[in-house]
Amino acid sequence: MSTTPDTSHEVTVEDLAGALAAGATLVDVREAAEYVSGHVPGARLMPMGQLPNRVGELDLESPVYLICASGNRSAAMTDFLSHAGFEVHSVAGGTAAWARSGRPVSTGNAV
Repeated sequence: MSTTPDTSHEVTVEDLAGALAAGATLVDVREAAEYVSGHVPGARLMPMGQLPNRVGELDLESPVYLICASGNRSAAMTDFLSHAGFEVHSVAGGTAAWARSGRPVSTGNAV
């Protein structure tokens, strides 16, 4: 079995921006300190280590977008959620790519 995450579920920050405008769910899988220092507005914090126990908080009927710092953790968790039956997408380049694109970044407490 390969340990390389499946990249077929990757989307760009442009794709994410469109999905968010349409009301998509975005989950940030980084740790709380990373999230507080800068995250995509509206992202829900569910650190990678907690996501398996919190999967019931997500709507199985709606697409879920995952983001982390650069895309590695979100890609790994995308595989997990995909196997759990979710339509799930990992944001390529993560929060760093979002910020580099000039889009807004929020700081502060978790949503």
